[in-house]
Amino acid sequence: MRKVVVTGLGCVSPLGNSVEETWVNIKAGKSGISKITLFDTTDFSVKIAGEVKNFDASNWIDKKEARKMARFCQFATVATAQALEDAGLTKENIDADRTSIMLGNGIGGFEVIEQSMKKYFEAGASRIPPLTVPMMIGNEGPGNISMLFGIKGTAFNLQTACASSTDALGVALDQIRSGRYDVCVAGGTEGSINGFGIGGFSVLKTLASSYNDCPEKASRPFDSAREGFIMAEGAAILILEEYEHAKARGAKIYCEFAGYGGSSDAYHITSPDPSGDGGAKAMILAMKDANVKPQDVQYYNAHGTSTPVNDPAETAMIKKAFGEHAYKIKVSSTKSMTGHCLGAAGALEALFCVKAIQDGVYPPTINLENPDLENGCDLDYVPNKSVVAKDEINCVASGSLGFGGHNGVVIFKKVK
Repeated sequence: MRKVVVTGLGCVSPLGNSVEETWVNIKAGKSGISKITLFDTTDFSVKIAGEVKNFDASNWIDKKEARKMARFCQFATVATAQALEDAGLTKENIDADRTSIMLGNGIGGFEVIEQSMKKYFEAGASRIPPLTVPMMIGNEGPGNISMLFGIKGTAFNLQTACASSTDALGVALDQIRSGRYDVCVAGGTEGSINGFGIGGFSVLKTLASSYNDCPEKASRPFDSAREGFIMAEGAAILILEEYEHAKARGAKIYCEFAGYGGSSDAYHITSPDPSGDGGAKAMILAMKDANVKPQDVQYYNAHGTSTPVNDPAETAMIKKAFGEHAYKIKVSSTKSMTGHCLGAAGALEALFCVKAIQDGVYPPTINLENPDLENGCDLDYVPNKSVVAKDEINCVASGSLGFGGHNGVVIFKKVK
């Protein structure tokens, strides 16, 4: 198979508007969760989220173009601009026909839907804003990336809930391996912090609502006092490239994107299979695809949502996939700091895996005060402080488990 490597990174997150700022805060164990400012939460039980702060898309893209985009789309295009710059690729030197786009997105322009429906019900169909449809649909993320950066290969949007961008990375991997493309702009984006989004997840009883006065403590994966996930937003983009193509142009190479595995639980519309079977299958398939053994994997970035049902199920998954090695591997949930970026989560966490390899640092799970031992959460979750590896970090994995039972796992390896 053609070898695929990562040559560029870009992100916008609750912890910063660049990879550098976000990663510094991840290593420091800083929380990006705060009071919601994007809408009035007076009548809401949940008043906190992982908002992207001080964001101005016009720092990277034309202001007129940005005004035609929903928030999720602005995040995606800015993260792409950063990643392409990092990879040394421009509209002038990129091979447009040999480059594709593969984006994961869970919901699309939720704030556009909310605002336009309000106009519709208050004033009638004639008052719906003209750009409602092109701004709200999820495919406008890759569509705008294509137009802004002159990329003429396929531009796909994939929706598998919280596994969307992990699965998008997997599809991108296959596109390059197959020889269809040499480069792929791959990742995910989400911007769903509005009244309709928070309200919708609140009535599902999936969000934490008891930490409004101490937002930074609200996301606490694997802890016995966890209550639910924290809605967040942002985008992460990885430039994936065929190895020989990257070497030929003298590209900086972060690591190898070695494998992907996916599966479906066939269990429940919102809850993961408590046995962990589906997620374990995805992990085993990813390891097979990457040609690694369980004992080769040193770090696993967990889906780790901080919900009562996910964390024990994911721990069971890890134990099934890794066997005895589950107690030797470092496991952490960076959602403890970023919150849950839904469709963007997998790509952002994959980016953290790439940075972990580069810096030799295991990110922490903050707010882990009392591990939920009663429900089997007894692994090394890198509690509260990042850990510098004694030796090189050579192989890492990241998993995402989405509503509907979608499971995706990606594996990255140091290039020797």
